[in-house]
Amino acid sequence: MKRWRYLSGKISWALFTILFVIVLNFFLFRILPGDPARAGVRDPRLTRENIEAIRVRYGLDKPIINCFESLNPVKIGSCVVNPLDTQFFIYIGNLLQGDMMISFHTNRPVTEILSERLWNTVILIGAGQILAIIVGVLFGMFSAWKARTSLDYASLTISLVAWSIPTFWLGVILLFWGSNNGMPIAGMSTPGMSSYPLLTQWGDIARHMFLPTLTYTIVYMGEYMLIMRSSLLDVLSEDYILTAKAKGLSIFQILKDHAIKNAMLPLVTIIAINLGFTVGGVIQIETVFSWPGLGMTTVEALNRRDFPVLQGAFLLIAVAVILSNLLADLAYSYLDPRVKTE
Repeated sequence: MKRWRYLSGKISWALFTILFVIVLNFFLFRILPGDPARAGVRDPRLTRENIEAIRVRYGLDKPIINCFESLNPVKIGSCVVNPLDTQFFIYIGNLLQGDMMISFHTNRPVTEILSERLWNTVILIGAGQILAIIVGVLFGMFSAWKARTSLDYASLTISLVAWSIPTFWLGVILLFWGSNNGMPIAGMSTPGMSSYPLLTQWGDIARHMFLPTLTYTIVYMGEYMLIMRSSLLDVLSEDYILTAKAKGLSIFQILKDHAIKNAMLPLVTIIAINLGFTVGGVIQIETVFSWPGLGMTTVEALNRRDFPVLQGAFLLIAVAVILSNLLADLAYSYLDPRVKTE
């Protein structure tokens, strides 16, 4: 019973937060200065009639929000405004149908643009996150096992340096290194590769992924290693670990059966939070390597003042962070049953 109450409470708060983000997302891009019709379509030849046509095309001619008191049409000045025929309610209605408006720049549905770029980002951060977790956890376990030795100090130094390196700077360094060693340094695939066999295409994508994935792995590996080491040292100092040693269990058995599961608790939270934020595309990495993901799309939309794409990307990133935190809470309750009783 307590478990279901715990789960329902977490899910309810996640849904409430998503609802708040949806409302905030609507107003955030409408309080920005300037006219979206002019900013989204930069053409000095636009006449007043052209601008008004653009406003009508994208629904910018309608009031933002009005007339909550009545569902009947009310007269405001010389216009008759239906309270449901406002930008806010149209936005909510379209969102419920999976419609995120039309891009100002490409004139394509935002949902279509983001869905294409999202999978490119998922492929990149999936590979980078898996490698960072594996390397960080293994180095953290090794460092905790050899605590206060020269090997531990060397691992700490490497992890601190990796964690403190600016992502953009590391990407540029690896970009120069890759260009001098014949590695692809931009894009997701070589032009014209679509006519080659499938295995050849996958190999080409893997070569293009190498440098951005390596950058991602180095940046997050240090953080995971430090957290795993610190958490594992705390667990290894517990009394039940001393009892396990007294029973004659090997180090491998102690780590596998008693220490690692408890030491993973703080790491699970950090991994889930990082997953949520990196759905944004690891913007710096994608920008350096011209990787066509969600982060690169966000930068392009910002430069072009393409507000529908920015609005959709912001909503997608926010929902990803919320769902990642929810998954972290659920995983935490599984790893530590005491959480469900609090």
